[in-house]
Amino acid sequence: MQKIVIYNHGKGSIPWGEKPLALAEVAKRHGYEFISPDYQASDDPDFRVQQLLAMDLSAYAEIILVGSSMGGYVITVASEKIKPKAMFMIAPAFYLPGYQRTEFAPHAQHIEIFHGWQDDVVPPENVWRFCQQHHPRLHMLDADHRLLSILPIMTAAFDRLLTECAA
Repeated sequence: MQKIVIYNHGKGSIPWGEKPLALAEVAKRHGYEFISPDYQASDDPDFRVQQLLAMDLSAYAEIILVGSSMGGYVITVASEKIKPKAMFMIAPAFYLPGYQRTEFAPHAQHIEIFHGWQDDVVPPENVWRFCQQHHPRLHMLDADHRLLSILPIMTAAFDRLLTECAA
C-alpha cells in the first residue's frame, strides 16, 4: 500500500526547512513517502490550493497532509477534495486578510494543530475560532509563529499521529 505525506510550506518559507526535514524523518520511519512541493512562485494561498489539487495522487492509498502557516490553509481547503486520512497543521493561517475562504469543511479522520501563544503572524484566537467549529486535537504552547522551539514536541506528536493512522 502506497502511503504519502505531503508537506505544504508557508508564505516566505522554503520546501525543505527544519520542520519538513524533521517530519520527513518520522514519516519515513513509518513507511511513508514524503514530498514537499515548492510553492515559492506564488504567495496567493488559493493558487497554492490549485497547485496541490493538480498533483496526481491516484497511486496512494493513504494521504497525510501537513501544512505550516499558509500551508495549513492550503491543506484545509484542499482536504475537501483530497480527503486525506489525517491533517497536521503548524500555526495554520486562518481568517487572515487576502485569504479567499473563511468557511471550512476539512475532511480527515484525524486533525491535529500546533500553535504558539506568542504568534504575531496568525493570532491564537483565529485558530481557536477554527477549533471551536471543527474540534481538532489542539496543542497551544509558549512559542512564536515558527514553533521551532517546540520542534521535538511536534515531531513526537507527529510520530503518535502516524501510529494512530496505522491502527
